[in-house]
Amino acid sequence: MKTTNIIARMAAATLLLCVAITTWAQQEKNSDWEFEVRAGVNIGGASPLSIPREIRKINSYSPRLNASIEGVATKWIGEDHKWGISAGLKFEQKGMITGATTKGYSMEIVNDGERVSGFWTGYVKTRYNSTFLSIPVMGNYRIGNKWKVRAGLFASFRLDGEFNGEVSNGYLREGSPVGEKLIYENGKTAPYDFSSHLNHFHWGAQIGGTWQAFNHFTLNADLTWAMNNIFESNFKTISFNMYPIYLNVGFGYTF
Repeated sequence: MKTTNIIARMAAATLLLCVAITTWAQQEKNSDWEFEVRAGVNIGGASPLSIPREIRKINSYSPRLNASIEGVATKWIGEDHKWGISAGLKFEQKGMITGATTKGYSMEIVNDGERVSGFWTGYVKTRYNSTFLSIPVMGNYRIGNKWKVRAGLFASFRLDGEFNGEVSNGYLREGSPVGEKLIYENGKTAPYDFSSHLNHFHWGAQIGGTWQAFNHFTLNADLTWAMNNIFESNFKTISFNMYPIYLNVGFGYTF
């Protein structure tokens, strides 16, 4: 309940920021400034840089519905307003659901109420979802009257999140690759939950572009690539790093 209240308050704060930007923009007479409210969806996932040898096949993938809302202020430089610097405040979700076939995959499951670590061979279903408050700082370049491109860095603070799932149709070698075999077949499953080990902070690179479709209406696309692992550095059960890589597509209104 406490976490839900925090998320609700942060979402309300982001909406209030958008309202504040709208009010300020209507009062601001300096044409060097541009203000925008954006909404969109994130499509992507938390992924290693290359497919580890333990993952033999990706059976399924669902991006989930990851919504975002953002307020952005841009300061244009020079008389021609070709270059600008922008900063934003974004409330967003990032998540995915995957199914994979693995062999010798490092895992900690709950077996008859007790946690058991070892190496899993078989099917793994994973649910990942996190809610972030993100702050992008970008350099902007305007191309004609319709287009602008941007690149920069972002910082994200996790407000809530989960990383869990279940294993099935396989077996766990307890403790080592040659340990005792725990078999899960004929519909038998075992859950796992690594949510408490999720990292609270992400940072990374962002590139994007905007098309001015109408006088105030814009279409936007931004690719974000986090540079640090979704898990805390002392978490070693999953033996490879996973990086949030997402494409945000949506629309906006400029003032």
